[in-house]
Amino acid sequence: MIEDKLGADGRRASRTARAVSEALGESAEPATGVALAPDERPVAVPDPRDADGAAVEAPTDRHPDLSTLSLQRTRWLRRYVRSLALSDFVVALVAGVVALLVRFGVDASEGPNSAYVPITLAFPLAWVGVLALGRAYEPRFVGDGADEFRRVLDAGVRLIAVLAIASYLLNWSFARGYAIVAIPLAVLLSLAVRAIGRAVERRAENIGVATRRVLVVGTERATAELIRRLRAYSDHPFLVVGALVDQSRSQTIEGVPVVGTSREAVAAIEASGADTLAFAAWSTLSQNELRRLSWELEGSHVDVMVTPNLTDVSGPRISVRPVAGLPLLHVEKPEFTGFRRVFKGMFDRGVAFVSLLLLWPLFLALAIAVRWDSKGPAFFRQERVGREGRTFTMLKFRSMSVDAEDRLAEIATENVHGDGPMLKVVNDPRITRVGRFLRRTSLDELPQLVNVLRGEMSLVGPRPPLPREVEQYENHVQRRLLVKPGLTGLWQVSGRSDLDWESTVRLDLYYVENWSFMFDIEILARTVRAVLAKSGAY
Repeated sequence: MIEDKLGADGRRASRTARAVSEALGESAEPATGVALAPDERPVAVPDPRDADGAAVEAPTDRHPDLSTLSLQRTRWLRRYVRSLALSDFVVALVAGVVALLVRFGVDASEGPNSAYVPITLAFPLAWVGVLALGRAYEPRFVGDGADEFRRVLDAGVRLIAVLAIASYLLNWSFARGYAIVAIPLAVLLSLAVRAIGRAVERRAENIGVATRRVLVVGTERATAELIRRLRAYSDHPFLVVGALVDQSRSQTIEGVPVVGTSREAVAAIEASGADTLAFAAWSTLSQNELRRLSWELEGSHVDVMVTPNLTDVSGPRISVRPVAGLPLLHVEKPEFTGFRRVFKGMFDRGVAFVSLLLLWPLFLALAIAVRWDSKGPAFFRQERVGREGRTFTMLKFRSMSVDAEDRLAEIATENVHGDGPMLKVVNDPRITRVGRFLRRTSLDELPQLVNVLRGEMSLVGPRPPLPREVEQYENHVQRRLLVKPGLTGLWQVSGRSDLDWESTVRLDLYYVENWSFMFDIEILARTVRAVLAKSGAY
C-alpha cells in the first residue's frame, strides 16, 4: 500500500525527492512537453472493496505541502475565468444597448418602452448566469476546443427558451425584436471573446505562465506509448516533467526522466512541483491503491487523470456509465447516415451556392490570369474517388503546365512522402508562375465549390484521393471513403503538404470517426488561418 511504501518516517520519500531533484535538474529540459488529448477527461475512480470484501478506509494523514504546490496555473486560471465572466458581462451590456437602440431608437427611455431600460441593465447578469449554469466557466471546459463554443450556443438557446416560456406563462408581450437582436449578438460577441481568450491562453502557455506540470504513471511500454502519442499535439497546457515506472530499463523514457515508481507518486509530486498526475492505460496500481492516492491528494491543487486504452475518439462520443461501482466508458458508434448527414449536405450546398454567386468576378479574373500565363485551359479536370469509392471529375484552376501528367516520372523520386501513395514535390518544376501563387493562397481549390454544389464533395472532409492512390490503400485506410471528400479538412489545417502519409491518414480517419457540425465550423475557421499562414502549400 502507499502508506507502507512512503513510510511514516519519510525515509523513502526523502530518497525519492532526491532522485526527482537530480532527474529534474538544470540539465533536464522540461521542453519535452506533451499534450494530454483534449477529449480524455478525468474519469471517476471506482469504489471497490479489498480482496476480503472489507471497505477500504480513507487515510487520515495528509500532506499539507501539496496544497501549496504548483499554484501558478491555478491562480492564472482563476484570473482568466474572472476576466472571461467580466468580458461576457460587458459584451452582453453592449448587445442589450444595441438591441434597445435598434428596436426602440434613441427615445427608448421615454414612454411605455422605458421598461426595457432596466431589462437592458439586467440582461448582462442574466447572460452571465445562464453561462455559469451551463458550466461555461468551469476550468476543465475553458479552452476546450469546440465544447467551449458549444456551451455558449447552448446558453443562447436556453435563454431564448426561458424567455418564451416566461412570456407565455405571464402573458407578457415581450418585444421580440429586442430579443432577436440582443441574444444572438451576445452569443456572437461571447464567441469572439473566447476566440481572443484562446489566443491569450496559448500565449500564456508558451511563456510558461499557464503551463501544467505532469507526471505520467504506468508501465514502461504504456508510458512510452502515451508520450509518443501525445507529442503529436502542441495546443495544450501540459508539460511532462517525469515518469513513474515500477520496472524501467532506462533512466529516461522517450526523453522524459524516470523519477520513481508508481507508489512514490506523492513524494515525486512534492519534489517536482507537478500539478497533474496522468495514469497511462496500463498501470501496476490496483483500484484500491489508486483510490487511496486520490485521497492523499485531496485538498491539493493536483489533478488525477486516467487515460483509457482508447485513441482517436472525440469527447462527444464518450460517456461514463457507472456499473457495479466501475466507471465504464461507453463509446457511441460513428454516424454515417441520418438527419445530421442530411443537414450537413444542405449546409454544404447552400454555402457553395452563395459563394459561387458572390465570387464569380474573382473566378473570371483568375481564369484570365491562368490563360494569360501559360497555354492551356483555365480549369484542370481530374478523376478523383469520392464516397463509397464512386469516382467524379474534380475541378481546380490549372496551376501546372498542360503536360504535367506526362512528366510524373521525372519528379517521382523527389516525393516528400517517400513511397507513400500521395505525391507531393517541393518546388515542382511543372508549376506555372500564376499556379505557384494560386497554390500558396489555395485559390486553385475554389472551383471545387462546383463539386460541392453537385453533391460530389463536402466543404469539410478527407482529402479527395486519386484512383491510383486508392489502389494502394490498406484495409483500415479504406474508411476514408465512408464520407465525401472535402474542400478542406483536418489535413489542411494541420500542415497540408508538410504532413507525412501516416499523419494525413490518421487525421482523415479521426475526422471520419468523430465528425460533427460544430467540428466542421471549427475546421472552416481554422482553414482561414492556415491559408493566411501559407504553411505547407506547394
